[in-house]
Amino acid sequence: MSQMDAHSQVAQLIQQANQAQKTLEAYDQAAVDELVTAAAWALVNPENNQKLSQLAVAETGLGKVSDKITKNHRKTLGLLRDMKGAKTVGVIKRDTQMGIVEIARPVGIVGAIVPSTNPVATPMNMILNALKCRNAIILSPSPKGQPSCNRLIELIYLELDRIGAPRHLVQALPTPVSKDLSMELLKQVDLVVVTGSQNNVRAAYTCGTPAFGVGAGNVTSLVDETADLSSAANKIKASKTFDNATSCSSENSVIIVEEVYKDMLEALHLVNACLLNAKETAALKATLWHNGHLNAAMLAKPVSVMCELAGITRQAACDADFLMVEETGAGAEFPFSGEKMALVLAVYRAKHFEDAQHIASEILNYQGKGHSLSLHSESVERAEMLGLKMPVCRVIVNQAHCFATGGSFDNGLPFSLSMGCGTWGGNVTDQNVHYRHFMNVTQIVTTIAPREVSVDDMFADYHRRYLS
Repeated sequence: MSQMDAHSQVAQLIQQANQAQKTLEAYDQAAVDELVTAAAWALVNPENNQKLSQLAVAETGLGKVSDKITKNHRKTLGLLRDMKGAKTVGVIKRDTQMGIVEIARPVGIVGAIVPSTNPVATPMNMILNALKCRNAIILSPSPKGQPSCNRLIELIYLELDRIGAPRHLVQALPTPVSKDLSMELLKQVDLVVVTGSQNNVRAAYTCGTPAFGVGAGNVTSLVDETADLSSAANKIKASKTFDNATSCSSENSVIIVEEVYKDMLEALHLVNACLLNAKETAALKATLWHNGHLNAAMLAKPVSVMCELAGITRQAACDADFLMVEETGAGAEFPFSGEKMALVLAVYRAKHFEDAQHIASEILNYQGKGHSLSLHSESVERAEMLGLKMPVCRVIVNQAHCFATGGSFDNGLPFSLSMGCGTWGGNVTDQNVHYRHFMNVTQIVTTIAPREVSVDDMFADYHRRYLS
């Protein structure tokens, strides 16, 4: 496809989106909220969810159908909860003390890059965020995930037709998606939101359009001597095994302090994890990476498939829910210290909690800086210590990490599938990307009583300490 062909195809989508968005811009809050509810029903409908989840796994070869059904349902329902009652039309705030009135405005046309790991949940999340703020959206699905993404849009159209909303509020790039088409989309829209590979994030940041991107995940979990080991093991297993570890928020390593190292390994064994011996670890390492790159045949596959490919025959390993390997360092020469997107957990032994922090820092500085880490501990002080010292935007305390990081019904984070990683991860935001990132705000500013200050007000203490 020539650059001109790609430009023309995207320009046509943009023209259609603009017309639809102008219609949406005239909606009042009630009509917008009805639109969001209608679009969400296309996935929350159990029959649709099951069919889309089956299609997603069949076409990408990644994850588990039952877990995708759960993810699609909870992420969409949670986002609806976050949006319920939120003002995104007209005046959204009046601050009489400061003389400022805030008015919500659409950004226009959103372009969203969608990963193959979540070809249904992520686009639905982006679509609802965009519509809530009266924007149109054009999706760029991964080639593997395009069929299920397209089917989702077809189901959304049925709901938009039901309420009389324009279909072109939601569109996707034509099949097959190409790099030329995706780059043209990034250039022609008003706002870009990218979830997925760092190559896509970097492309978005250089396209000339304002962009929200995400950083690389490589979650590590710290377990200290005060932790409830059984609870920690169950939560780590739930997070690590969910959707066969496709989530960027699944643990890739666990750091256990010496005092409870053996007991924690036993707790993990009791939840059906298997610690590989040195020979098995070497065989897995040789198979999981090819020429420095992860082997696609191993990603997000059941343990039995991984063992077969690696030539691991021990029954305890083949029957395990996830595998563990002991690791001692971090960096390119220690590949298990990085993100694996596989049912493999690297295990580190720390002398004490301070040593665990040091190990976590080394892992993060190699990969995953800015994203998040997990702590299993009864110490609030230690959680805050990590927040003060670690280069991450989230410290998840005593929770199953992959459920908690993107928002959960039992924590206060907004539901999202796009976790900003701040400047540590090369991102403009350190927050979970949510609907507020999809609107502009116009401020009406009127005069208030003057709040003037004098030189003495500002410098009296400084003068007293250093200049008198």
